[in-house]
Amino acid sequence: MEARLAAAESRNRLNNRVAVAVALISAFMAVTKIKDDNIVQAMLQAKSDAVDTWNEYQAKKLKLHLSELGLNQARALRLAVPPQGAAALAEQENGYAATIARYQAESETIMKKAKGFEKQYDDLNFRDDQFDLSDALLSISLAILAVTALTANLWLFRFSLVFAGFGGVMGMAGLMGLSLHPDWLTKLLS
Repeated sequence: MEARLAAAESRNRLNNRVAVAVALISAFMAVTKIKDDNIVQAMLQAKSDAVDTWNEYQAKKLKLHLSELGLNQARALRLAVPPQGAAALAEQENGYAATIARYQAESETIMKKAKGFEKQYDDLNFRDDQFDLSDALLSISLAILAVTALTANLWLFRFSLVFAGFGGVMGMAGLMGLSLHPDWLTKLLS
């Protein structure tokens, strides 16, 4: 009889530990999920800004190319027109040259801006990976805890804590902006 009471008490203690672990893990997952969602929104904005900026860059390069064509045509026409028309073409050439210089400078600035948005996206993706790994590891831990509650195996509880610990570390790395990132694992899962 005492053995049954001791076994029931032991099982009850283990179930209490499981319940506390589930509550703590779930609360931590809720906090990291909010941060992860905000990062995903920022990633979408950065990607949108990068695409828009690259489109602007392409438009400037197209305008640059058209101005270069115009300049070349004006130079070719100047050779074929009388001297009084050559002055007008020279003025047009100067306008094209100024436009070309402006588009070249603007293109460089826009390209740097677009690359900045791409870097911002990559940096955010790095942190998103941390939260994704945290979520996956903590979910595995919760699944093991569910089996632990059914089977009352202490070793399963301890095994779940390994996953919870690594998931917690990855979540904290994401929250604190640390550079912890198991590349081999993220490449395997992506």
